[in-house]
Amino acid sequence: MKYVVLLGDGMSDEKLEQLGGKTPLQAARTPNLDYMARRGTLGLARTVPPGFSPGSDVANLSVFGYDPQTCYTGRSPLEAASMGIHLEPDDVAFRVNLVNLQPRGSRLIMNDYCSGHISSEEAFELVTALQHELERPEFRFYPGVGYRHLMVWQGGKVDLITTPPHDITGKDILNHLPQGEGSAKLIELMNSSQLLFHNHPQYRQRLDAGKVPANSIWLWGQGKAPRMHSFKEKFGLSGAVISAVDLVRGIGVCAGMEIIKVPGATGYIDTNYEGKATAALEALERVDYVYLHVEAPDEAGHAGNLEHKLQAIEDFDAKVVGPVLEGIRKFGDYRVLSTPDHPTPLARMTHTASPVPFILYSGEEVEKQGIAGYDEDAAAATGVVVEKGYRLMEMMLGRQN
Repeated sequence: MKYVVLLGDGMSDEKLEQLGGKTPLQAARTPNLDYMARRGTLGLARTVPPGFSPGSDVANLSVFGYDPQTCYTGRSPLEAASMGIHLEPDDVAFRVNLVNLQPRGSRLIMNDYCSGHISSEEAFELVTALQHELERPEFRFYPGVGYRHLMVWQGGKVDLITTPPHDITGKDILNHLPQGEGSAKLIELMNSSQLLFHNHPQYRQRLDAGKVPANSIWLWGQGKAPRMHSFKEKFGLSGAVISAVDLVRGIGVCAGMEIIKVPGATGYIDTNYEGKATAALEALERVDYVYLHVEAPDEAGHAGNLEHKLQAIEDFDAKVVGPVLEGIRKFGDYRVLSTPDHPTPLARMTHTASPVPFILYSGEEVEKQGIAGYDEDAAAATGVVVEKGYRLMEMMLGRQN
């Protein structure tokens, strides 16, 4: 038996007036997802447990089959694992976003949480400058991918209140700066980065090119190293992860899974969808299970870009779901789970904790009556609700109690 998760990050949404009261999933052309929905098990799953913020960290842990209530310690430690960064027991990892802040009267606004999707090459220059110019024994900066990077605070404080920058796009940052013991040191680092970046040659280069320059870091998502059973220990299966983002790769590392890096995978709408699908099918020749993650719908949701979200959903369906469904048939027995991790509504430009529509498909050819296709309403109408999202994996493996 072969198993595949096809995860469209943030695909689900809310009804939009500009789509005639439809959600992007309802408006987008998704013949392959619709095909699976009519022939498989369609329903809703709650991937964010009560009391947790609806982050991709918690939601993806659930879809991987891990209960966040027992293993979650923060987002950044998972990203550190992906980057090969070892955390000592007293180390605290922080996500470092390269952001663009803009003055508006007496306020300072979060203008762009990703600095115009700055390239990894440009970001490397800035993070290297951070490490060189702000070097202190207790703080270490590590370059990641695009706008996503990491800082490790040796002996740092973890019980801080921090805010994801994509949650405050267009808002005054004053009330969202780090709060709690140790917050003054983080704010000092953020302020120091602003002077450093403003004087860096790249600032003027990106302005002259009509691009959004990074003019500050933003620190958030802190945590200490997690403790997780491997996927093999937990489910008895070998597995691989395909993703462009360190968070999802990091979950795979902590779960002892193979990490497959696909050339041209960017985490945005220009990602190499076809390469991911091909890599998944090739991986199934040697492993039992593949987790294929596509970030593009989520990024479009955070940007409030309807055109890009529709494109990302349609590309996910045509270039990932379709080829995987076609190619996996050669293995005979298989099961495919397709789902978002969480909704990223365009109108809100951030995540919500609402249940997500999932499909569990095992090659059944009999079409079920009354299911129009794959979307939020169709999933709700089935009455199938998985209240604990981590049990989706048990359903997929046929092991639910």
